[in-house]
Amino acid sequence: MLWVGSVDGMERALVERAGIPYQGVRTGKIRGVNPLRAAVSVSKMTMGVGESQLVFRRFNPDVCLVTGGYVCAPVVMAARLQRTPVMIYLPDMTPGWSIQRMSRFAARVAVTFPEAAPFFGGEAPAGKAVVTGYPVRQELVDAAQDRNTSRRELAEALERPLAGPDEPPLVLIWGGSQGSRSINQATWAALDDMLPAAHILHVVGTRDWLLYEAFAAEHPLPQALAGRYHPVAYLHDEMALALAAADLTVARAGASSLGEFPVAHLPSILVPLPLAGVNQQRNAEQLARHGAAVIIDDEKLGIELRPTLLELVQDEGRRSIMAAAAADLAQPEAALNIASALLELTER
Repeated sequence: MLWVGSVDGMERALVERAGIPYQGVRTGKIRGVNPLRAAVSVSKMTMGVGESQLVFRRFNPDVCLVTGGYVCAPVVMAARLQRTPVMIYLPDMTPGWSIQRMSRFAARVAVTFPEAAPFFGGEAPAGKAVVTGYPVRQELVDAAQDRNTSRRELAEALERPLAGPDEPPLVLIWGGSQGSRSINQATWAALDDMLPAAHILHVVGTRDWLLYEAFAAEHPLPQALAGRYHPVAYLHDEMALALAAADLTVARAGASSLGEFPVAHLPSILVPLPLAGVNQQRNAEQLARHGAAVIIDDEKLGIELRPTLLELVQDEGRRSIMAAAAADLAQPEAALNIASALLELTER
């Protein structure tokens, strides 16, 4: 196995940490940038295609799996030139610009749910789509088997008083790898009302940690409630435990929500990222349509987060219904499905 990404890709450290060899190639963003930068990017991509061809000749892969983004364009072109079959994995419900273009050169497009298949002519063999589900870490699949055990192990890992027979529900609040300022600010505004009813594990993000420190200095929590608020800058190895242990989560609606929340049987309040070209609204609607999530628009967080959170924390019956709806969407075998689809391409 070889991972090919951009020369300065932020994913490089994570890939190498997992013990996977990484090869960087030059690439650049074309869409949504000024003409000068686009011209520079075209030049980089042209060089990247040549670099990718060298990688293909040296590594000699049987199949190529890509997940979209401009970084994949030179790799897909090189695969076509080398006659290596390509499978694209679309994690979101709606394909972005790059996946739409690259899908022309793909033999198959793996999708998380059947609703995404029509973008690629339907399911194979009539179209290119194959429904695989969203692959999640085995650690999460294992942790999700027992929420009480996961909560106890999370409490031990974080050295926080989360576990115990009389402890209230645990709410996991986070906004992606860098955090979300709007979610953070709405959370801080709701703490006084929420902490009597719940533990809150709040992944603030490294970017906003100084803002949290300023908030904490200006708004000290009552001693009786302070032990129920658990702010952290970031979770890495503990994140699987946090997802499995939580009774409810507040999060963005990135592609991982389509796989991780169902596997964890986790009810969610989703706040889609309001950026052009981002597919989070459709992701959120997929979970909400099946009864597994509630959606709050980003601009309404300050008004709606507090009452929505309080209602769900206090209504165990509704959370149970949402958890069951999420579980119905779970596809813990998704990684195996993708591997099987790749193997089929090597046998064609």
